[in-house]
Amino acid sequence: MPLFFYGTLRHLPLLEIVLGRPATDIDLRPATLPGYAVRSVAEGPFPGIEARPDARAEGVVVGALTPEDIARLDYYEGGFDYDLVTVTLGDGARAQVYLPAAGAWTLQGPWSLDDWVRDWGEMSCEAAAEVMGYFGQKSRDEIAGMFPMIRTRAMARVNARRTDHEQGTFRGRVDVTDRRRVYAKFFALDEFRLSHERFDGTMTPQVERAVFVSTDAAIVLPYDPVRDRVLLIEQMRMGPLARGDANVWQLEPVAGRIDAGETPEQTARRETREEAGLEVARLHPVGELYASPGNTTEFYYIYVAIADLAADVTGIGGLASETEDIRSHLMSFDDLMALCDGGNVANAPLMVAAYWLARHRDELRAKA
Repeated sequence: MPLFFYGTLRHLPLLEIVLGRPATDIDLRPATLPGYAVRSVAEGPFPGIEARPDARAEGVVVGALTPEDIARLDYYEGGFDYDLVTVTLGDGARAQVYLPAAGAWTLQGPWSLDDWVRDWGEMSCEAAAEVMGYFGQKSRDEIAGMFPMIRTRAMARVNARRTDHEQGTFRGRVDVTDRRRVYAKFFALDEFRLSHERFDGTMTPQVERAVFVSTDAAIVLPYDPVRDRVLLIEQMRMGPLARGDANVWQLEPVAGRIDAGETPEQTARRETREEAGLEVARLHPVGELYASPGNTTEFYYIYVAIADLAADVTGIGGLASETEDIRSHLMSFDDLMALCDGGNVANAPLMVAAYWLARHRDELRAKA
């Protein structure tokens, strides 16, 4: 039986990824579904659908689907808690449609495919590519639990295509013969087999490399130019723990991953509110940089943020939903620089932001 799609799978690049074959091989035609209305969903950038006698849902019908096609579609849609139901289309033909479980989502106003493609299409295709890469390896329930981080990793790949640092460095050829995801949950680990161009124009032998696949993050050092002090946060960190460092609780700037659909600036303001209870004024970009380009995809957008750092702004913060336990501290600029110059700052983004602040501090104070 053919399938009727009313939502994001009407976007051919996404449908190609899910089915694993080009659009030219897909039997597809426009169709309508009477008695239903497509609605936006409060929980995410995808549509829901509801029964309404006076409505008509626009969509497409896809026919000639193989058992493998159905299995792939079930796998992808299952992560959104959607299941197949048989319906009658506007032309009287019978088809199946993926409908959400009752009460699964909070339905809102109308949903637009064009708006979704503009705002979410690129990221969603990236996320779908990762989801379908687990087909046959992980269950639908596992994918549902991983999906927030899948989307965040997808957002990082979109950001990477939009960012091009004009360093004037060599741009050689890289031939990737194999890329395997050997671990994936909150983070991921990929192994590569590749060869790359040398500076003399020859290619290296095939080599094996591994990379820790993380997300993009916004990092914020709040600074009060009137009181000439900064706010730092303190929390338990897994890196020092795994390394065997006695200093497991670390002083650092506010930081957090850039969620799908957020700009780095939006993340910077949200994380400062969540972790330190602060509303910041102007964000001053410090830099955009890799944490360690030799072994991780983690990428930082670092800011110094102008804030009102009165004596009563410190306390305990963080989101209970993420089991965060974060303590904030006020520190004078001079004390911060004493920590940096004395080699007592173990956090690279804090060091970067502190030395940027040292360079621009007079200007910021003059404008305060």
